[in-house]
Amino acid sequence: MTVTVASFKTNFPEFASNSDYQPTQVQFWLDAASNALNPARWLSMLDAGTALFVAHHLVLSARDQKAAAAGGTPGEVRGILTAKAVDKVSAGFDAASVSLTDGGYWNSTSYGIRFLQFARWFGTGGVQVGTPGPCAPGGGGYWGGFGAGY
Repeated sequence: MTVTVASFKTNFPEFASNSDYQPTQVQFWLDAASNALNPARWLSMLDAGTALFVAHHLVLSARDQKAAAAGGTPGEVRGILTAKAVDKVSAGFDAASVSLTDGGYWNSTSYGIRFLQFARWFGTGGVQVGTPGPCAPGGGGYWGGFGAGY
């Protein structure tokens, strides 16, 4: 099965609003995912990886849209908020407890964290070169680990 705008919005109802998450924007990220994710690596989990990839980017886009609407700079890079104080009330979060080591950019949303965890699961394992198998186009058997082409 291939992820479509409709199936994405059904499986991730938090993105169902066509005004907040326009179908053209979802399709843009679906197209990006189809070029970024290696089907030979993801196998039967390609749709799950695609959907998490799209959700991660939609959340980042929504943040940028919200910043622009409030007169801020869309696309501004900043880390995870770990403390905030207003008057006598303050709050802090332990972002490290829910972030993946070396997750970088993907740690900026819960969808990105899930995507990266899946990518690591499907991109690990032994390296075999020249043995028949489904791991590479043409059955070359190479499983190169996590890296380019997720």
